[in-house]
Amino acid sequence: MIMGLTGGIASGKSTVSAWFVNKGARLVDADIIAREVMLPGHPVLDAAVKRFGEGILQPDGSLNRAKLGEIVFADKEALQALNAITHPAIRKEIKARMHALEEEDPRRLTLVDIPLLYESELDNLFERIAVVYVPREVQRERLMARNGMTEVQAESRLKAQMDIEEKRRRATFVIDNSGSPEDTKDQVDELWDRLGL
Repeated sequence: MIMGLTGGIASGKSTVSAWFVNKGARLVDADIIAREVMLPGHPVLDAAVKRFGEGILQPDGSLNRAKLGEIVFADKEALQALNAITHPAIRKEIKARMHALEEEDPRRLTLVDIPLLYESELDNLFERIAVVYVPREVQRERLMARNGMTEVQAESRLKAQMDIEEKRRRATFVIDNSGSPEDTKDQVDELWDRLGL
């Protein structure tokens, strides 16, 4: 069984996916894949350097994520250009990994964690999608606290994603992570049972 997992930035997707893994799910993490395609020597990183310049690299040739973030989150066209470079490779790898796990054991849950699942129009890959939800104000506060961002920086990250309320509306299942960790874990346990796992 395959299920997509998404939510907004700083909503707690990683915590929720870790709880599913602890219960026996396998995880395909789009963020990990996104980091892999930006490693030195990968053609995707080479294409990004060609588009945005050597300034996005650290002295050792690895990606300077903060520098690239400054560029793309301040310019919608730059963000679209980066997505056009990275998304096809990421999408291809996500599909390959989730289908390999499904073939290996179709009865086990394969959870596919994709932060920009709806924005990347990958929702058609899944019959079931769980959204980890917290209100926008909570996202902003967590982002500022976690990443040391100003309110303006946090807001620009939030604006780069689909509104959390829209994601909530489209979801098959909603896991509300605005309460206590115990409350969220109870919702994960309940969903596990509902899925018959």
